[in-house]
Amino acid sequence: MWVCGLLLGLLSGWASAQPAEPGPVAEAVQNTQAVSRELDRIRAALDDAESLETLKSMSDKALAAQRKADAAVTVLMPQLDQIDARVQQLGPVDKDAVEGADIAEQRKALARERSEVDSAIKSGKLLAVEARQLSESIEQLRSRQFNAQILQKSASPLWPTLWRDLAAHVPADWLRLQALLRQGREAFDRAVAERGWRVPALGGVLALVLLFPLRLGLRRLGRWFAASDRAPEGRLRRSGLAVWLLVVGTSMPLLASWVWVESLAWVDAIAPRLEGVARQFIIATGVAAFITALSACLLVPKRPSWRLLNMDDQAATRLRKYTWAAAALVWLHVLVQALNTAARSSDVSTVALSGVMGLSYVGLLMAALFTLSRLRARQSAEAAGVTGSAWLMLAWLGGHLAVWTALVAALLGYLNFTLFAASQMVWMTVVVMATSLWMKFADDFFLWLTSPQSRSGQALRQAASATDSGVEQVGVLLSAVARLALLVLAAAAILAPFGNVNALFGWMGTLGQGVTIGGAVLQPGAIARALVVLLIGLALFKVLQAWLVDTYLPKTRFDLGARNSISTVARYLGITLTVIWTLAALGIGFEKIALLASALSVGIGFGLQAITQNFVSGLILLAERPVKLGDRITIGDQAGDVRRISVRATEIQLDDRSTLIVPNSELITKSVRNMTMGNVLGRIQIKFTVPLSTDVQQLKTLLLELYGAHEAVLDAPAPSVYIDAIGDGLITINSFAHVNSPRSVYATRSDLLFSVLERLQQAGIPLSTPTDIHVILDPQADPGLTAAAADPAATAAPAAAGPPAGPR
Repeated sequence: MWVCGLLLGLLSGWASAQPAEPGPVAEAVQNTQAVSRELDRIRAALDDAESLETLKSMSDKALAAQRKADAAVTVLMPQLDQIDARVQQLGPVDKDAVEGADIAEQRKALARERSEVDSAIKSGKLLAVEARQLSESIEQLRSRQFNAQILQKSASPLWPTLWRDLAAHVPADWLRLQALLRQGREAFDRAVAERGWRVPALGGVLALVLLFPLRLGLRRLGRWFAASDRAPEGRLRRSGLAVWLLVVGTSMPLLASWVWVESLAWVDAIAPRLEGVARQFIIATGVAAFITALSACLLVPKRPSWRLLNMDDQAATRLRKYTWAAAALVWLHVLVQALNTAARSSDVSTVALSGVMGLSYVGLLMAALFTLSRLRARQSAEAAGVTGSAWLMLAWLGGHLAVWTALVAALLGYLNFTLFAASQMVWMTVVVMATSLWMKFADDFFLWLTSPQSRSGQALRQAASATDSGVEQVGVLLSAVARLALLVLAAAAILAPFGNVNALFGWMGTLGQGVTIGGAVLQPGAIARALVVLLIGLALFKVLQAWLVDTYLPKTRFDLGARNSISTVARYLGITLTVIWTLAALGIGFEKIALLASALSVGIGFGLQAITQNFVSGLILLAERPVKLGDRITIGDQAGDVRRISVRATEIQLDDRSTLIVPNSELITKSVRNMTMGNVLGRIQIKFTVPLSTDVQQLKTLLLELYGAHEAVLDAPAPSVYIDAIGDGLITINSFAHVNSPRSVYATRSDLLFSVLERLQQAGIPLSTPTDIHVILDPQADPGLTAAAADPAATAAPAAAGPPAGPR
């Protein structure tokens, strides 16, 4: 116990000696102060910034400061709301009343704390605005320098002035380059002499292992898996292999170059002036590897069935060679430019080097365009009248435009612009093709992931109790989100050479902080949280409704219609509560919902009046149940069974199995005959006439026997037979019987009529006495008329003009 007490004492003393962690308010205030100091440093260094890379770094720092200030304001806003809530609980100061000392002290402390937090919020907002403005001004300065560098004019290559100036500066530039290389060799020799060859040799061996055995082995492994039965069925097998080859072909050379450079930097074998060249070497290797890997997975010259582009083997083989040349040219361009910057070469040599590189790009583009033109010609010859590929036409038009623009600029002396236009065309082509590949992969992956045939799709369908089409819709939505993200990344990659990518990501960062709509701030995190709440709420209420319908309500004494009403009301109540819960997760309070409802009331009064009327009528139907599920009703001249009652309309299944959808207001405001509301029995009526000489007692007995013999006719109420009327030598018989449902009336009545006709014929009871018509001819009439009356065939002859003489 003594030892434990001693240890506890030491621990408590150590804990008391430790500095207290700053609270969220103090930390946010410290962040705003750090942002202010960072902005002051950026402003002080802005005057000495000359290169585009330095301006880019300063713009990144300004944007980072803006995000830090916005984050501090985001942290402080809830603190201010909490302080305001506590101040509101204290209430306003009553001048006539005397407050207690503790209440007055709390009021002063809260006022002091609120002043500090409010000041920090205002300072953070001001710093965020200053940082954004500073970043915009840096971007404008960078854009001006970039445009001035691109549009720098020199002598045309067609005139000897350029070559004469270049010849004059080449010796000095060569000496500078030799000095730079000598510094690099001396640094390497000194590092090897001091630390030995072990680390550089190990780095070189590891780089070679990554570049050849591991890269080739991973490529072979991907092809084996894609051809095996374990690979997913469908298009994902092909696009997945392409993405695997792209990732392996890019990452392995990039990692190998990074390992080699880091092994040299570990022993300080890189001269200070060559450190930038080493970084550019890694970047150039990664970009060149990306271009070659992209062409390999898209063109696939030796495996046409795995090719993702619509082209033949001849074009694929030629374009594959051109992509290798493009990768080598890009790698050489980046390294030469880095060496030129490190050696501080003259402007004339830099411009001439840009011209040579630009014309090399132009020559490569012209060769690729020639191959594409031949491909278009072959495709047109094979399928006359069929429109070619859209991407092929776009590449053909864009390539020709870039080539001609670069050539004209080179002839006019704008060699930097020539290099930029040609290299940008190559880079845009690479970005577009990579984006199309990743979009295909995203579509295939998410559609396979949510396919009803895949295990994941079946698990998702069972977990969410969804249909196959619903699960597939989730895959389509996920694919759309992935496509949008890929388009944003592609836009950033295309805008990177122009120097506007920082503005793009700065706009995205501002969007991530939230968008103010009608006083409510909608943040991406809040939207994602609201979607999760919506899904959880709908799932919970769906499970609750299933338990209510399948487990609880069948154990009650409610009939089918009452159970349907309860389940329907529970369903819409659950949807309403879920919507309210989702709006609360978005940060939209009830006062804003009430404001929205009051704004919509005008639209409801004019345009949504009928919908509102049907909605209220549906609630009345579910509550009062004048028409319930399973009733047989007649509305107008249509009769049928009620199959479903919703809050907007009621579905009635007619006797011909068609469905009549009736608005609920029709069932409330108009006359409806409900044949099963008060009495579920159906009544059969058979009415006919017999001659006056008929034995009515025998007839009554016969009818009662027929009613009693039919299985559908009920014993209670008992069948009955009545004499309805006597007149004109006829007796009118009216009889009634009952069945267990109005739906059985028609079929049972038909059976009874068949039986009545059969039994009456067997008993010799006629339904009515036929009327005898006697024709008496006048002896003094026309003999032609007499012959016509005697010969029935004469009646079929055409009638003569004038009215015929009728019988007397």
